[in-house]
Amino acid sequence: MRAGSTLNRRRVRPASRALARTLGLSLPLWLAACAFAPSSDAPKMPAPAHYGAQAQPEQTVSAQGTSQRFDVGAAPVAAWWKAYRSDALNALVDEGLRNSPSLAAADKNLLAAREQLKAQIGASLFPSIDLGGQATRQRNLGVPTFGPPTALYNVFVGQVQARYAFDLFGAARYADTALAAQVDQQARQFDAARQALAANIVTGAIAASALHAQIVATERLVTLAETDARETERRAVLGSASRSDALLARQNAESIAGSLPAMRAQWSSTRHALAVLLGRTPDQAPDDLAFDTLAVPASVPVVVPSTLLASRPDIQAADLALKGAAAEVGAATAQLFPSLSLTASMGKGGFNWTTVMSNAGSLWSVGAAITQPLFHGGALLAQRRSAKAAYDAAVEQYKQTVLTAFKNVADTLSSLEQDNAALAHADAASQAALGVFRDADARVRHGALPPSAARGREQQYLNAHLSTLRAAGSRLSDTALLFYAMGVPPAEPQTASESPAGANVAPSP
Repeated sequence: MRAGSTLNRRRVRPASRALARTLGLSLPLWLAACAFAPSSDAPKMPAPAHYGAQAQPEQTVSAQGTSQRFDVGAAPVAAWWKAYRSDALNALVDEGLRNSPSLAAADKNLLAAREQLKAQIGASLFPSIDLGGQATRQRNLGVPTFGPPTALYNVFVGQVQARYAFDLFGAARYADTALAAQVDQQARQFDAARQALAANIVTGAIAASALHAQIVATERLVTLAETDARETERRAVLGSASRSDALLARQNAESIAGSLPAMRAQWSSTRHALAVLLGRTPDQAPDDLAFDTLAVPASVPVVVPSTLLASRPDIQAADLALKGAAAEVGAATAQLFPSLSLTASMGKGGFNWTTVMSNAGSLWSVGAAITQPLFHGGALLAQRRSAKAAYDAAVEQYKQTVLTAFKNVADTLSSLEQDNAALAHADAASQAALGVFRDADARVRHGALPPSAARGREQQYLNAHLSTLRAAGSRLSDTALLFYAMGVPPAEPQTASESPAGANVAPSP
């Protein structure tokens, strides 16, 4: 045991000198390690003067007494659903953000990713120290005639072992940077999932409410058409109406009634989907909101294109994917260069407890190892080329994500502008039809017209009213989609690099 210790002592000074020479030679190379990775900055993107093919107006046409203003340059709104001024809608969104299993799963996955980042940083940037103990009983066989007799003996060993790998060229720190970027990307995806959940709840609640209002109007149409059909059939029996008139009236009543099942199925499906978004079972679907109590927001933010890059979680995630890909190139490049590690151990050992507890049982060792890859069948170079290709793909993907975001905003702005125009015309037609119906109803009460005339005018009004309901629902839903398209306020997202585990993992010169 002591002979081994003496041999280790003789090797300490040469190993120390070799370590010093290695560090001296590697310092200039380490300073150059910062160039191992390509630029992690996002490519410059064009800043269009406006999103669509034509510049959006300052405000939309007035529909149902409201003209929506496009507030260009405004910041995104965090709890934008409160702009509808509906306590019931606010309660639904709050419940969904609190109880949604999918959002909770994303939150837990993000927490797991952050803990994995801490584990990798701790394993790569700090030494490892382990305590080990061993107690064995052994039996050695002697050689008959020439060898010693069979021997039984015990061995007791207890050691503290330490190991540290010097990150000379930033391989570990590049790998940590890549993982930190992935965790931050997952955090941005969580922000996007949260905003998408809120938008889906709002649009789902609006759709269910609008469908319910349309079903009520259609049921009234069915009642009127059925009354007309029965009256025409009685008149045909009496000879005051033709058989064709009776058949046409019956066809109209059945056609209108036939539209109800599909509408009711869509309404039920929308309510079931909304219940699941809230974390409920479908049989616990919430009651429909009163459609006429939903106030359309009079002002909607339009973030300028340069600011949209920092407010959209999908663009932020693409930027972080690019940064992670750049760090992966640096890690793959650093793998081509030497690696240096130190090991040390100290403990006690012997064939019995007396020896273990005495100075004679002292054990220790110190060593250094340096490894330079020479031949790996081209694997390391192929890995670097793969990382470089993935980086180039991340650059192009970032560009595509930005362009898609611009298109999303342009489409939503255009849809909202046209929604207001369509609603203005539909509401004007509905009001005109309502006036005609009221006039006809008054004349019927005075005996100037038969009751069928009032029913016909009411049917015309209800058809116009259905168009108004659909246009109003589209305006409410597209307003929510525009709020969603603007992204989140810059101060809202939290990144993995804000935690102690994510700090200072990037290679620095």
